[in-house]
Amino acid sequence: MRILIIWLLVFISATAFAQKKAQAPAISVSKKTVIQSIDSHTTDLITISDKIWAAEETAFNEVQSSKLLADYAEANGFKVERGVAEMPTAFVATYGSGSPVIGILGEFDALPGLSQNKVPTKSPLHEGQPGHGCGHNLFGTASLGAAISIKEMIEQGKLKGTIKFYGTPAEEKFFGKLWMIRAGLFNGVDVVMDWHPGAETKAAVQTGLALVDFIVEFNGQAAHASADPWNGRSASDALELYATGINYLREHVKPSVRMHYHIQDGGQVVNVVPDYSRIWVRVRDTKRDGMEEVYQRVKKMAEGAAILADVDYKVTLVSGVYEVLVNRTGGDLLTKNLGLLGPMSYTDTEVAFAKKIQESTGKPQVGLHTIVEPLETTDPNAGGGSTDVGDVSWVVPTIRLSVATAPIGTPWHSWRWCLWRHVDRAQRNGSCIKNIGHDDG
Repeated sequence: MRILIIWLLVFISATAFAQKKAQAPAISVSKKTVIQSIDSHTTDLITISDKIWAAEETAFNEVQSSKLLADYAEANGFKVERGVAEMPTAFVATYGSGSPVIGILGEFDALPGLSQNKVPTKSPLHEGQPGHGCGHNLFGTASLGAAISIKEMIEQGKLKGTIKFYGTPAEEKFFGKLWMIRAGLFNGVDVVMDWHPGAETKAAVQTGLALVDFIVEFNGQAAHASADPWNGRSASDALELYATGINYLREHVKPSVRMHYHIQDGGQVVNVVPDYSRIWVRVRDTKRDGMEEVYQRVKKMAEGAAILADVDYKVTLVSGVYEVLVNRTGGDLLTKNLGLLGPMSYTDTEVAFAKKIQESTGKPQVGLHTIVEPLETTDPNAGGGSTDVGDVSWVVPTIRLSVATAPIGTPWHSWRWCLWRHVDRAQRNGSCIKNIGHDDG
């Protein structure tokens, strides 16, 4: 699995970063050693990834997925602590002793409603069920595979220090890493590594967006919608007014701001004036300060909507994350190590499959990204998504990576991301190993 080989080079980057901080002698590991370590686990890891993909488990429900990863870590000599930070599906697997202490993050939660069969056109595997539209079946598995290979090299005396694999649940909804930070699970760690499936292979040196999640509830008075609507005070009216206010606000915020909402309850039947409504709101910006300013304004708008509809309201904070603190020193080390891999090649079957997915988007059928990108400039106002990795980066230096696992231009969080991993697995793995080239130390 090329992802695992990349991850081992990431670990070497992190080790070099930690040693640079401590001014310790550098450790050199050959590509041949990396490949040999990966080969012995490839079949098992592909099986685990596919089982996580098929389990389709969402935030805090990742019982099978968490167990698959934790069991395999334990079987490979790690000390595994399960149910950490008050989360049944969270765990930490540790091996080694002393410095440097390196952490690797792994996610495994799916997204609601994205179940998809192994075909390049929309076809749910289980109608209405979740799917891995963000590639977290790859994320957790590849990270664990790299951690196991690192463990083996520590065991063989080729590396020194401690490796920790963090099984982090609920990234898509409840931000499980925040719970782990609060529990002190990153205390004493020198550097953390994180990767994510993408359309390019490169060091990730953009910030992402800070965000806040909150729920707004409106409570009014039910009445018959035809016989005596004048006796009703509609919670649904308040919800619609509130959503309209958010949409009008979009014109008057900075381009870096994002606002989303999901109506969770707008009333149950058409002939009753609803006495209850509920909306989940998310506000984002490239910096927490900018996000906070918009958050305060959007909260005040809930009061205005309640006044207009003559109902009561309640705002409940759910959670929030910081933007990522970019580690360009680590990114530079990572980019240099990525350069050892050279370009990736794909089989004709893979390219044809990728182009079929791109055809479904109406975008150019350009295939797959093959090169390792150079270290890019960090844009202070870069867009993108949000992640609880941002909060980790505020407590531990974090080196981040994007790996091409999907066709160029493929929409994230869609059915198209749920199936790319399953194309021509054996040939793909063979081509990945083949492209590593000769051992040059």
